Amino acid sequence: MTDIDCPCGQRDARQRPLAYAACCGRYLEHFATAPAPDAPSLMRSRYSAFVLERRDYLLATWHASSRPAALTFEPGVKWLGLELRGHQLTDADHGAVEFVARQRGATGRAQRLHERSRFVREQGRWFYIDGDVT
Repeated sequence: MTDIDCPCGQRDARQRPLAYAACCGRYLEHFATAPAPDAPSLMRSRYSAFVLERRDYLLATWHASSRPAALTFEPGVKWLGLELRGHQLTDADHGAVEFVARQRGATGRAQRLHERSRFVREQGRWFYIDGDVT
């Protein structure tokens, strides 16, 4: 899996897709030793985790105050892309990321999820708290 393009769509300075291992893969595959360094990186890695159906990573990076007891994936969903629209730090340990994620459901109908997500950093790790869907 190290030689595939990263599902998050991140590109290098020459606009070539980053490899999964050099992008979100370092966080998903090495969660214990390589936490995402900031809220936008965590957002991208969580998108990749949805694409790859990595329940373990999604739950581990969801803040305990809002983490669901279980997480299921909708069968037949194909994720089509992620666009980060912006991000801001409220203070050193709180941030927000606005994004649009596109997917095609099992019925073939395309959908967009436009959200402004909130994140918190605790003990050096960023966690997803919740978000407002627009």
